[in-house]
Amino acid sequence: MDIAFIGGGNMATALIGGMVERGFAADAIHVIEPDAAARERLQARFGVRALAVPDDGTRRADVLALAVKPQQMQTALTPFAGALRRTLVISIAAGLRLADIGRWLGGAGAPYTRLVRCMPNTPALIGAGVTGMYAAPAVDAVGRETAERILAAVGGIVWVDDEARLDAVTGISGSGPAYVFHFIEALEAAGRAQGFDAADARRLAVDTVLGAARLASASDDPPAVLREKVTSKGGTTAAALARLAAAGWYDALVDAVAVASARSRELGEQFGQDRT
Repeated sequence: MDIAFIGGGNMATALIGGMVERGFAADAIHVIEPDAAARERLQARFGVRALAVPDDGTRRADVLALAVKPQQMQTALTPFAGALRRTLVISIAAGLRLADIGRWLGGAGAPYTRLVRCMPNTPALIGAGVTGMYAAPAVDAVGRETAERILAAVGGIVWVDDEARLDAVTGISGSGPAYVFHFIEALEAAGRAQGFDAADARRLAVDTVLGAARLASASDDPPAVLREKVTSKGGTTAAALARLAAAGWYDALVDAVAVASARSRELGEQFGQDRT
């Protein structure tokens, strides 16, 4: 199976590295990347074929992975417009809707329809991401399986049955690492306020979040039950949680996800505009 990436940035690099580790043939992976230094890095690190512009080989690839910035997508797809037939196209460009990608790939003809849209998050850079995925109706079971194999190289997969739900995925897991980093930031600051030096405060904060997440992942109990198990009535944890509740942090986070999801919809409309 030949796979061509348009764009060789961080997410493409993470995917390529994960794929090679999982047995994908490096010489069957092609990367279209205009930056010469980036091409040299990809070739040296993974043994893939990297080139500055598309050629006949990349146009005939079984899978075309779109890994450029949304505002660059229409231009990047111009060499492929009207040229694809059965290629599975996988987009990891945040916000861009399949209708717009299909229109640009169709050129003067009918919109292209063998499309899968994905929303990975930044922990994918270390193979610990989670990706929301949506397949257009024209993608068969084999196409879905192929797309899942590729994105599973950088973490877990959650399929959605409505493309619009990817905006919610963006608000939850796409932006989610920033929420967690912000929590770690606050917990670390609290540690320093209690007299710990920066290194120990960071260690306490990061390892607490890491351990709690691993415990939640390994347990069949929902998070609410896990929380209750470590919250003794009248104890220290109960006092802290009461203060957080009084500050409205829970509702604020739920609202923040809604705001991020709405912004994702707005950006989708903006990025999907034709550029002349």
